[in-house]
Amino acid sequence: MTDVTAWRKSSRSGVDNNSDCVELAACPERDGFHVRDSKLGNASPVFDLSAGDLTSLLSHTR
Repeated sequence: MTDVTAWRKSSRSGVDNNSDCVELAACPERDGFHVRDSKLGNASPVFDLSAGDLTSLLSHTR
């Protein structure tokens, strides 16, 4: 099965795969987001976060 999730990476992330970054994808069936390590791509574990949890995570990482 192929991954059809629309992953998005920060525009501030480097263009090479050695950049430390995460990718996000909308999770409409759960009203939240999937998060994964961009370096690992499809091999990365995927974490599901609610919109509130993602907002909290982003506010603590700025």
